[in-house]
Amino acid sequence: MESSEEEDDFVSHEWITPQSHINSIYQSNTEKGIRRLCCELLDLKDAVENLCGNMHTKYLAFLRISEEVIEMEQELIELQKHISSQGILVQDLMSGVCRELEVWSLQNDKAPEAEHEIQDSDMKDLLPPDMEDPKVAFFETIDVLLAEHKVEEALSALHTEEKNSPELAQLNESGDISANEDSSYQNMFLKRKVMLVSQLVEISKQPYVSTTELKKALSGLLTLGEGLSAHQLLLNAYGFRLRKKIEDFLPSCSVYVETYPATLSQLVFTTISLTKKESDIIFGDTPVYINRFIHWAECEIEAFIRLVKENSPLTESVSALRSVSICLQASLGHCAALETQGLKFSKFLMVHLHPHFEEVLDMNFRRARRKVLDLSRTDDPMLLSPEYESELSGAASSNIMFTNTGKKFMYIVKEILEQLTPMAILYFGGTVLNKLSQLFDKYVDSLIKALPGPSEDDTSTENKVAIYFRAETDAQQLAVMGAAFTVADELLPMAVSAIFSPQSDRKEPGNGLTEVIAPDAIITIEFRDWKRHLQKSLDKLRDHFCRYYILNFVYSREGKARLDARMYLNGKAEDLFWDPDPLPSLPFQALFARLQQLASVAGDVLLGKEKIQKILLSRLTETVVMWLSDEQEFWDVFEDDSVHLQPFGLQQLILDMHFVVEIAVCGGYSSRNVHQNVSAVIARAIRTFSSKGVDPQSALPEDEWFVDTAKAAINKLLLGTSGSESSEADEHIVIHDVEISGSEDTISSPSIAESVDSFASANMGETDSPVYLTDPES
Repeated sequence: MESSEEEDDFVSHEWITPQSHINSIYQSNTEKGIRRLCCELLDLKDAVENLCGNMHTKYLAFLRISEEVIEMEQELIELQKHISSQGILVQDLMSGVCRELEVWSLQNDKAPEAEHEIQDSDMKDLLPPDMEDPKVAFFETIDVLLAEHKVEEALSALHTEEKNSPELAQLNESGDISANEDSSYQNMFLKRKVMLVSQLVEISKQPYVSTTELKKALSGLLTLGEGLSAHQLLLNAYGFRLRKKIEDFLPSCSVYVETYPATLSQLVFTTISLTKKESDIIFGDTPVYINRFIHWAECEIEAFIRLVKENSPLTESVSALRSVSICLQASLGHCAALETQGLKFSKFLMVHLHPHFEEVLDMNFRRARRKVLDLSRTDDPMLLSPEYESELSGAASSNIMFTNTGKKFMYIVKEILEQLTPMAILYFGGTVLNKLSQLFDKYVDSLIKALPGPSEDDTSTENKVAIYFRAETDAQQLAVMGAAFTVADELLPMAVSAIFSPQSDRKEPGNGLTEVIAPDAIITIEFRDWKRHLQKSLDKLRDHFCRYYILNFVYSREGKARLDARMYLNGKAEDLFWDPDPLPSLPFQALFARLQQLASVAGDVLLGKEKIQKILLSRLTETVVMWLSDEQEFWDVFEDDSVHLQPFGLQQLILDMHFVVEIAVCGGYSSRNVHQNVSAVIARAIRTFSSKGVDPQSALPEDEWFVDTAKAAINKLLLGTSGSESSEADEHIVIHDVEISGSEDTISSPSIAESVDSFASANMGETDSPVYLTDPES
C-alpha cells in the first residue's frame, strides 16, 4: 500500500516511471518473447529436417539423373555417328543419281558431243575423254563402297585394280605420277586410296573397337602400305585398354596394400604379351616393328613402376616391404614368361625397380634399428616360433628382462625377413645380410651399454644414451651374454638359412633368369662372410665383458693394481722348491675361486649352453694373462736397478702362470691362446730375472714340478685343505662379498651404486670387500 501511495505522488512527473510498472511490462514481454522464440525454433527445426530430407532425396535424384545423362550422351554420340555416316551415304547416292540422270538425259536428247565436254560432271572433268568405261565404273564402285564404309570390299577392289593395271604397277615401282594421260587416272586412284586409309585409321582409333575389327583395319592399312602407322595404332589401342583397366583397378589399391602390385604387374605384362602376339601375327618379326614394340613396352613398364611407387604404403612399414617384394616376385615371373617370346625385360625392370626396393628396405631397417635401441622400453608380447622360444627360455625368471631382449630382437628380424619373397632374396640377399649385420651391431651396442664398463665414468651426461635396464649381477650379465650368443650362433643364422637355403630349388632350368641371378657359390660366400661379421660383433661384446670383469679383479677401489710385481720380490724362503706346501700367490687363488663361482652361476643361467660357458671362462682366463703380459708398470718393478731379484720370485711367478693354465684345463676351457700367452709371460720373466743375475738353469725346477704343484694346489683349494698358506688366503681373499674360509659364511648383496668396485682383493695383506657383480642366488 505504501508503494502505491508513493507511486501516486509521482504520477504528475512524466519523466519518472515506477519500478513496479517497469517489472510488469518487461517481465511479461520476456516471457512472451521466450515462448515466441521457442515456437520459432521448433518451426525452424522442422524446416531444417524437411530441408535435409528433401536435400537427400534430391541428391539421389541428381545422381540418378546424372547417370542417365551420361548414358544419354553416349547414345547421342553413337546416334550422331550413325546419322553422319547415313548422311554421307545419302549425299553420295544423290550425287550418283543426279549424274546418271544427266547422262541419261543427254543420251535421249542426242545432244552433240561438244555438250559432253562442257558438262559439270566431276567424272568428266577428271577423266580424259577417251577413258574406258570400266575405269569409270571402277571408281564409281569404289565411291559407293567408301560411302557405305565397306572397307573390306573397297580394299579388295583397290588391291585387284592395282594388281591388274599396268599404270598403277608403274606407279608403285617408280613412286612418281607419270606426266602422260594416265596421270588423271593415277591421281583418282590415289585419292580413293587415301580416303580408304582415313576410314581404316578412324576405325582403329575408336576406343571400344573390337579386337576382330581392329585386326582387320590394321591388316588393311598394312596392305595399303601404311605399316608403321598401323603398328603405332596397334600399340595405342592396347595401351588405351591397359590404361582403362588400370584406372578401374586403382581405387582398390588402398584396400589391397600388399598385393596390388601383383595385380598391376599381371595387367601390364599380360597386355605386353598379348600385344606382342598380335604384332607378330599381323606384322611379323620385322626388326623395325620389334624395336618400336620394345620401346613401347619399356615405357609401359616405367609407368607401371611409377604407379607402384605412387600407391605404395609408408616406406618404413612392413606392408611397403611386402608390397615391393611381391611386385618384384610377380614382375620377374612375368618377365621369365616373356622370355619365351624372345623378350628380355628383367634387367630393364631391375634398373628401375632397384632404387625403390633399396629405399623401402633401408627405411624398414632404420625402423628396426630404432626398435633395437628401444628394446627395454617395449613390453609388447613377441610371438616367435617354438624353436626360437625354446632357445631363449632357459634363463631364470629373475633374468627374463635380459632374455626378452633376444626374443624382441629376433621378432624384429623375423618381421622383416617374412616379407621377403624368393626373388627378393636372390637379388638383394647380400644387401639384406649386410643390413642384418648392422642391425646386430646396434643390438650388441645396446647390450654393451647395459653392462657396466669403464666408458661410463668417462662419458659426459649429455652424450649418454638413455639405458632402461642394467645388468648388475653375475646372473644378469651372463643372461645378457647368453642371449647374444644364442642369437648370433643359432637363432639369427637359423632364420637367415630358412630363406636362403631353398633358393637353388626355386631356380628351375630354362626359366630365363639365369643371367641376372647370383650363383649359389656367391650366396654361400656372402653367408659365410656375414657369419664372420656376426662373430666379430659378438667378440666385441665378449671382450667388453671380460675386460671390465678382469679390470675389477686386478684393480682396487683406489685404482691400485692388486697384481703387483712387488709380491714376487720377497718370500718366506729363498727357494720355493723346498717349500713343503707351495701354493700360487693369493691373487691367483682368488682368481681360481672367482672363476669357480662364475662357472657355478653360468651352469644355472646358461643351462645346456656349455659352449658359451667355456668361451667366456676361457676368454676371462686369457684376459688376465694378456693384462699381465702388456702391463708395463708390472714389469718396471723387476727392471728397476734398485730392486734385488731372488729365485723365489721367478719360481712363484712361473708357478702362478702354470696355475692359470691348470685352471683352464681343470675347467675344461683350455685354449691355445692361454698357453701361448702364458709361455710369453714365462719367457719374459726368465729374461728379466736373468738380466738381474738370477740363473734360470739352477733356480728353476723341471716343468713337470710346476704342473704337478699347480694341480695339487687346485685339489687343495677345491677340498679346502690347503694348510697354513690356504688358511692365510682364506683370511684375506674376499670374493664378491663372499669370504672363502673354513666355515660357511653368508652372502651379502652389494649396493648397486658400488658395482664399479673390484670383487676381489688379494694383494699380500691388503683386503678390500668388493661388491661388483654380486649374484645373490649363487
